[in-house]
Amino acid sequence: MGAEFVQFSLTPILIGMFAAIACALPGNFLILRRQALIGDAISHVVLPGIVVAFLLTGTVAAIPMMIGAAAAAIVAVILIEAVRRLGRIEPGAAMGVVFTTLFAAGVLLLEQSDTSAVHLDVEHALMGNLESLIWLRATGWESLLDPAALAALPPELGRMAVVCALIVALTAIFWRWLKIATFDEGFAQALGIPAAGLGFGLVVTAAIAAVAAFDAVGSIIVIAMFICPPAAARLMTNRLEVQVLWSVAFAALSAVLGYVLAGYGPLWFGAANAVSAAGMIATVSGVILGLACLYAPHRARIGAAREDA
Repeated sequence: MGAEFVQFSLTPILIGMFAAIACALPGNFLILRRQALIGDAISHVVLPGIVVAFLLTGTVAAIPMMIGAAAAAIVAVILIEAVRRLGRIEPGAAMGVVFTTLFAAGVLLLEQSDTSAVHLDVEHALMGNLESLIWLRATGWESLLDPAALAALPPELGRMAVVCALIVALTAIFWRWLKIATFDEGFAQALGIPAAGLGFGLVVTAAIAAVAAFDAVGSIIVIAMFICPPAAARLMTNRLEVQVLWSVAFAALSAVLGYVLAGYGPLWFGAANAVSAAGMIATVSGVILGLACLYAPHRARIGAAREDA
């Protein structure tokens, strides 16, 4: 039993956890800044950028994918500004039009391109390939100390671990600036904090998390983890430090519980086949948010305040 878990479940669960935490951390600040749609937007922009990078290079290596996603983000910003100015519509509407259009273009490119040689298709873009990221060379927990077995770990695990550690480190380093600029941008500027640059850096950090997670877990988890764990954590407390910890816990719980339910949940109810791990992880995160909306302490306090009023 232990050997089977290490082979088939350990690495997908760890990759899912790292991806969820990497997206949830910047998601806290995006939600507090009322910019939650940016996470959704980034996940939409990533697809056409990755597809074009693959068509130009013929490889799905991390660096070309990152460059392609960054180029798509620049194009998206230019298009949003053009639509906003020429159409004279609000920024939110311009953002929605541009990002959904770019995502649809990415889907069309995938369908019309020959991606049979690599794991890159519409289903892969939406759902990722989490179930396939297994560790076949493992023979049990002792493989964690075996250099030969460790060399056969899925490369997505190392990439997501590094990105997650980077985002944790950046959050810790810029914590004070992020905290001040998030709640009072004018005060932050008065203190000499580069609030505009900090906001741009936050978006870049979110983009790095999205690009790193996209190949392994797909856009569904990326979108869900930018919003659901931070939003649920926001209902648990009024303190930012505690909120971030809650969001990390909710993200990790969603990844673990979602993966387990995807594989074994249908069997418990008599079904023959497992379901998508990415879809189930996103579903669990949504259920956690729903429960927080109903029963979280902060939600209860808000309800009581309204009744008193």
